[in-house]
Amino acid sequence: MTKALYTAEAHVTGGRAGRGRTTDGRLDLQLRPPKELGGDGEGANPEQLFAIGYAACFGATLALVGQRGNVKADDAEIESSVSLVPAGGGRFELGVELRITLPSADGAQAAELARTAREVCPYSNATRGNVEVALTVNGVRV
Repeated sequence: MTKALYTAEAHVTGGRAGRGRTTDGRLDLQLRPPKELGGDGEGANPEQLFAIGYAACFGATLALVGQRGNVKADDAEIESSVSLVPAGGGRFELGVELRITLPSADGAQAAELARTAREVCPYSNATRGNVEVALTVNGVRV
């Protein structure tokens, strides 16, 4: 395996109704199922954490792709949704939607930047072929 540039480490006890913390102490969260899954909703849940991580990574990737193409793309705002979708037999799958606002790029340019970022982003690579990911850029589905 190629040497990693960075590795995040975390420790979780109690699953969805426990506590999660990174080994560097930067994050220390109560984990609770959302009300929709029978929880009290008083803590964070894995889907929220994934939504933040994916949006942050995709935004950084957009900026990098734009920079490589001499296009300003570091002003992106991303709203992300991560859904638990019943898959039958008591199983669940994830569904993701990224709604991207890219003020500095026109429609075609913004859509192309998003398509390229989807090919480069580590989260997109991890979910490709496994999780349905819908992209909307400046109000248009890509």
